[in-house]
Order: sequence, then structure tokens, then C-alpha cells
Amino acid sequence: MEAQKHKLETTLTLALERFHISEDYGFLLPNPLKELPDHYKPWMEIANKLPHLIESHQLRTHVNKMPLLNCHFLKSYREQRLAHLVLSCITMGYVWQEGETQPEQSLPRNLALPFVEVSRSLGLPPILVHSDLVLTNWAQRNSEGPLEIRNLDTIISFPGGESLRGFVLVTVLVEKAAVPGIKAIVQAESAILQPNQDSLLHALQRLRLSIQDISRALGQMHDYVDPDIFYAVIRIFLSGWKDNPAMPLGLIYEGVSKEPLEYSGGSAAQSTVLQAFDAFLGVSHSKESADFLHRMRDYMPPAHKAFLEEIHSAPSLREYILSSGNSQLCTAYNQCVEALAKLRSYHIAVVTKYLISAAAKAKVRRKSHLPGPPQALEDRGTGGTAVLSFLKSVRDKTLESILHQSA
Repeated sequence: MEAQKHKLETTLTLALERFHISEDYGFLLPNPLKELPDHYKPWMEIANKLPHLIESHQLRTHVNKMPLLNCHFLKSYREQRLAHLVLSCITMGYVWQEGETQPEQSLPRNLALPFVEVSRSLGLPPILVHSDLVLTNWAQRNSEGPLEIRNLDTIISFPGGESLRGFVLVTVLVEKAAVPGIKAIVQAESAILQPNQDSLLHALQRLRLSIQDISRALGQMHDYVDPDIFYAVIRIFLSGWKDNPAMPLGLIYEGVSKEPLEYSGGSAAQSTVLQAFDAFLGVSHSKESADFLHRMRDYMPPAHKAFLEEIHSAPSLREYILSSGNSQLCTAYNQCVEALAKLRSYHIAVVTKYLISAAAKAKVRRKSHLPGPPQALEDRGTGGTAVLSFLKSVRDKTLESILHQSA
């Protein structure tokens, strides 16, 4: 029995490693780098002072004086990931330094050329994505300490102080909570192939618990992120130049393209976690929602996108359970679907608080130290979707996946 368990764990580790998924950290990059080689000191000096440079309206001046650096000295994958984080954060600050009323329409070549070069190497778009802001942007204060907010810090920051830190790090903890669920998917697919119904049942139970843990981790957003600061200060720096009325034409990347390029801003849909759960559970979304979710895969590290494709090509869990006639498996499957729908309902409540309610408050706010309310993405997510209708559709379609056992 012990040998069989060891074999399963070995298979699991090998399966995850193929897709740049960590046994301990899931889709999070394990122990991200905090420093680039000395050649890239000009980038790091700007990135480490980003909140101050943006708030004092000096960032564009500093970037315009920055030397054009070659990406050849980025030797490792982790160096490239840090470079993408650094350049994407500088880019968002450069474009949005003066707020949504005066976005910068073009990126200077000394920023655009290396950003596009490192993006091509990684297979990521040249804009801030979830894998930058969250997956690569965390560090433990004490490497021996627990993965809790008090023992974590961001590597690169934006204006927003503790609320910005909380927003990033709570999302890091959401990703960490998903790790047992990701492992459960691999275990379940193996159990279907064997087939081993006991192993599959155990995997489904682990997946349900992981989804419930994700909801609990997300709940920490209320403790660490002020809705007014998120809405008025932080949100603009997550906004892109596709489906954004503030930048209807996109952004020119000097030295790369004479025509403006369009890229979506950050979105929770760029996290591989929920898309992996959907693919495994066989949740089908409306065409509009499915098209958006599918497009967001191009904003994920290619190995993570390949993981989703691998799940899609694996034997169908739903079909296996229906053909098995095993009522325990059917119940366990439905509990996973219900937990996922509940998580999505909770996400709707969080978005309502941090976007819809915060927008309403910002409109009636008179004298305040906070910037005026952004207009361009008022009812939209930073990814460009009509956010509440999208989230409700995704939640409702999740519930429709519940299997009804025949008598």
C-alpha cells in the first residue's frame, strides 16, 4: 500500500513539473527572485521607487532617461519572470501616471523593446498580467515562517500602500489554497484511467475542501483591502488598452509596431485555477463568457495554458461518473460543483463591494484626499468585461453542471 502511495506521489510530481506547477506552491512561482543582474540596475532602481515616482508625477521623466538595455543577460527563467514583472509594472505606471484622463499613448523604445523581447521569450503579452502581479510578486519575510500575510511582502508595488499589498498577497494565498485541488485533479485523472473508484472519490473530496479553502482565503480581502483605495487608487494600474474607452485605439510600442497594439488588463480569469476546475468538472459556459475565458489563456504562462489543454483532452469525469452508476461519486462530484458555485457567488459579493458599491460612494464623495472616480471602466472589470453580468453567468452555468441521479 505504501509503495502504491509513493508511486502515485511520484507520478503526480512528474505530471505537475511538466507544466511549471509546483508541488508546494501550485501555479505560484516558487521563491521568486527579488533582484536582477547588475546590468539591469536602471530598471530595478525605477521599479523599487514606483509608488513615489508615480505619486510625484516623475515616473515618465525617469523612464525617458533610462538606457536601452539588452535582454541577453537574463539567463534563467526566474530572471525573465522578474524582468517581465518589473517592466510590466513600469509600463502600467508610465501609461497611467496622470490617471485615466491623460493616459500616455505610446511607450518609449527603451521600455517597449526589452519588454516585448522578454515577453516573447516567456510567451506572455507585453502588459501586466496575473502571473506578474501575483504569481511572481511575493516573498517571505522569514523563509522558515508560515505562508501568511504577516510573513509575506510584495516585490514590486504601486500606489495604494497597505491595500495594494493586501490585494496582491490575499490573491497569493488564494493561489496557495488551490494547490491541493490542482493535485486532486491529477490524482482523479489517474484514477479514471486505472480505473480506481476509491481513489477518484478521495480526489473529489480533496478538491471540494480546496475550493472551500479558496473561499476562506479570499475572505481575507475584507481585512486587508480598503474598497475606496482599491477603486480610486489601485484599479487604474491594472487597466489595459483593449475594451477600455480611456484608450480606445490601444498603445503604440515604439520600435515594435507603428500601429497601436491592444491588450486586456489584469483579470481573475487569467488565473489558471478556476479554469482548471471548470475543465475538470466539465462546466460549460455561454459562448460570450467562454470566448473571454479562452482569450485569457493567452495571458497565462504557456505551460499553465498547456495544463488546461491536457485536462480537456483527458477522459471526461462527468461521463465516467454517469456511466459508473456510483451514487457516492455522483454526490462527491455535485459537492465540488456546489462549492465552486458558492465560491463564485462569494466572488460576486467581493466584486460588488470593491467595484459597484465603491463606485457609488466615489460619485457622492465631495472633499477627499482620493482621486476622482474613474469613468472609463466604471461598470467593467479591468479585463474589459461587463463584470457583474459575466460573473453571474459563469456562476449560473456552474450550477447547471450538477448531475441528477436517475432513480
